[in-house]
Amino acid sequence: MIDWHNGTAPGHQEDERSAEERSECVLAYIPVIYYSALLCVGVPVNILTLVALSRLAARTQKALYVYLLALTGSDILSQLFIIFVGFLLETAVFHRDVPVLLLRSVSMLEFAANHASIWATVPLTVDRYVALCHPLLHRQISYPARAWRIIAVVITLALASGVPFFWWSDMWRVSRLPNNLDTALIWTHVTIIYFLPCSIFLVLNSLIILRLRKRQRNQMCHDKSGQHLAVPGKLGKTTAMLLAVSSVFAILWAPRTGVVLYHLYVTSVYKDWRVHLAYDLANMLAMLNTAVNFFLYCFVSKPFRAAVRNVLLFREGPLHPRRPLHHQHTPANASTSSISSGTKRSQREVTPLSSKSAHITM
Repeated sequence: MIDWHNGTAPGHQEDERSAEERSECVLAYIPVIYYSALLCVGVPVNILTLVALSRLAARTQKALYVYLLALTGSDILSQLFIIFVGFLLETAVFHRDVPVLLLRSVSMLEFAANHASIWATVPLTVDRYVALCHPLLHRQISYPARAWRIIAVVITLALASGVPFFWWSDMWRVSRLPNNLDTALIWTHVTIIYFLPCSIFLVLNSLIILRLRKRQRNQMCHDKSGQHLAVPGKLGKTTAMLLAVSSVFAILWAPRTGVVLYHLYVTSVYKDWRVHLAYDLANMLAMLNTAVNFFLYCFVSKPFRAAVRNVLLFREGPLHPRRPLHHQHTPANASTSSISSGTKRSQREVTPLSSKSAHITM
């Protein structure tokens, strides 16, 4: 970000020969100030989110809170490795002679934490899709123990996916054109970090929206025929919350993905100050994604706001859930027996978007 020599550069002599060709950082110290402020805000609110979600998970025993805990923990790792170590320590503190091995190891940890932060959202989206479109199946397969196993697998794969990026080139300071290794790493990066998860979000969210529209049409038909069924009245708000996490990610990470591909095929960050500026701004925008989920949860979830209030006031919440859960011990014929349990109960199971159900509204 700032025009300082770094150990990943080709060397002092080449650095001096090409100094006049190197793109300058137009933003100067603005990124350092921005990342410092983002870290001072993001880490406390994420820790607060982690504590509040832990209380809700222990009290309700819902798989939803396990996925949200994993997402929040991954955001904290991203803030630690990418913002604090990568942007602040490497750029603003250890900016003169940093061993290449150390830089490459930090780069590997940054990508691993970044992949974990983004892919922790995928099982959450899948869980919400199953809860809405296959509610009877969701009652049988969605419970905290299974959610923890799924998260363990996802985080392990995400951390393993960061290993190849040990050889990632520093775009700010490497003057040569991208080679075949750089091309392979860049396409692997944008696929893992953006194209693949966004494709999953697009497909599942589209199916959810179609299901909601179909349900609303059916409700209109029931109303016209004189049959009134209890359908939650906050479908718009809860659906918006379901789509918010993935939508915010897609919006905030799109500029960085575009700049990385532009650097690969058009002109490099090293030689064009405009690309350098765009890359700085895109990184700043992408890292904002690690600090916004707390405010999304507070906006839509009354239980989450209550849990946050209790944490801030050092109060303990209710020790027992409001209703018993049967996720872990549901018999094999639970879905068959639940069909004949009456209109109200069936409607409650088929509509997990209500304010008292296991939807994203918590």
